[in-house]
Amino acid sequence: MKRHLTVLFAATLAIAGCEQKPPVNMLEEINKETLANSKVYPTLADCMATVGHRLTGSENGAKAEEYTYNLFKSYGIDVEYDPFEVESWSRGEVKTQFSSGSDWEEVSSVSLAHSPVSVDLEGEIIDMGNGIEEDYEANPGAVEGKIVFVYISILPETVDPSKNLHRSEKTKLAIDNGAAGIIFFNQVEGGVLLTGTASVTGSLIPIPAVCIGYEDGLALKDKLAAGAVKAKLEMTNFSEVIKARNVVATIPGTDKASEVILTGGHLDSWDLATGAIDNGIGSFSVIDIARTFKALDIKPRRTLKFVMWMGEEEGLLGSKHYVNTLKESGEIENLKYVFNLDASSNAIGFNAGGRLEAEKFFVDAGDRIKAVDSTFTNKFANRAGLHSDHQSFMLEGVPFFGPVSNLDRSVYDCYHADCDDIDLVNEEHLVNNVRFCSMMLYELDRAQELPAAKLDDESTRKLLEDQGLKLKLRIQGDWRWSADD
Repeated sequence: MKRHLTVLFAATLAIAGCEQKPPVNMLEEINKETLANSKVYPTLADCMATVGHRLTGSENGAKAEEYTYNLFKSYGIDVEYDPFEVESWSRGEVKTQFSSGSDWEEVSSVSLAHSPVSVDLEGEIIDMGNGIEEDYEANPGAVEGKIVFVYISILPETVDPSKNLHRSEKTKLAIDNGAAGIIFFNQVEGGVLLTGTASVTGSLIPIPAVCIGYEDGLALKDKLAAGAVKAKLEMTNFSEVIKARNVVATIPGTDKASEVILTGGHLDSWDLATGAIDNGIGSFSVIDIARTFKALDIKPRRTLKFVMWMGEEEGLLGSKHYVNTLKESGEIENLKYVFNLDASSNAIGFNAGGRLEAEKFFVDAGDRIKAVDSTFTNKFANRAGLHSDHQSFMLEGVPFFGPVSNLDRSVYDCYHADCDDIDLVNEEHLVNNVRFCSMMLYELDRAQELPAAKLDDESTRKLLEDQGLKLKLRIQGDWRWSADD
């Protein structure tokens, strides 16, 4: 009897010991896993070296799609292609010359995407400053048949710098005011050349658009201040219907499997360099977040999708296609949140996308992340913007968020430029991005109720207006409400 009591007592202690074992702190586990085993930097570097640029519709773009598909698969994650066909654009040759007399001087330039396939234009240049609406209102009719010259950013003397527009929106204003062509000059010193789309729709525009360097831009402004200057723009480009593929990986949910949280970043890049910053750091962070969840055998409550978007640079083509597919099937109602990583690294906080009701969740979750590592300072932002893949979902009322990055300004100087390469990427920053973004995704998935819900059409309109996006969306042609709203 005594022996039986001893065994029973020992068993009771063992059970009690098991019950008293503290629960696993999954944020700590995510932290350990990413610090010890993250593959984000070596896979990004390998893709940059073996694939190079990732222009949508190009041979390189297809290689990048396959590279990331195989990477997801190697981590044991279910993955599939989401194919689509669209009109695409690629550059040919460009020559830009200026003259204030009889002689012509050629300057370095790059064509902007969706410029016409063939251009041979000569005309007078008109300096339109920032190229925003008020510049045209102050000089009605001034650019009819002329070549517009504008700053890619916002000039220092501008009273309200918040009025800046995207290059495609500035181009649309030039077209609407009768311009025959448009020349941008870059804001980055050192002769850096910048590209990007000049189309708000992702289709060809009727006028040529080029970008020249900062120094050449300042010199042209001086010449224009002194007298008349002409330009010759010659270019050839290519446009055709192409096939591309979003890459979609899925970790199925458990008790809330019908609810979907989508984490995405655009895989495509421009062809001037390898696109390591825009958007290698974002898209390969997405892949490594998925790897982290799989490595820790996390069983998410909600279904988690991880998407490599193609065609973002040419007009959000891949994410627009994906949204349209979800709308046609009715599955858009199952999509509860979008996490967008675009040119983001070294996350120090999160942006709740203009949804005021989500602030408490992100700040509180951020405090729990900060308790794991104070490198994460929990900087909070709450604003919505345009021209990245979250826009496709935001216009349908789906809530989104993204990281607040802490990167040196010099890194972003190579945005869309011929210097966007792997030597700009800080490996430690990239690992920070993966671990803190993984922690926030885990926090969001574990929430009993998500911090924001899909908005109805009227509430979506109000959000966009409150965030100051109505004018830009009207210029883009994406404001579906009455012009008087």
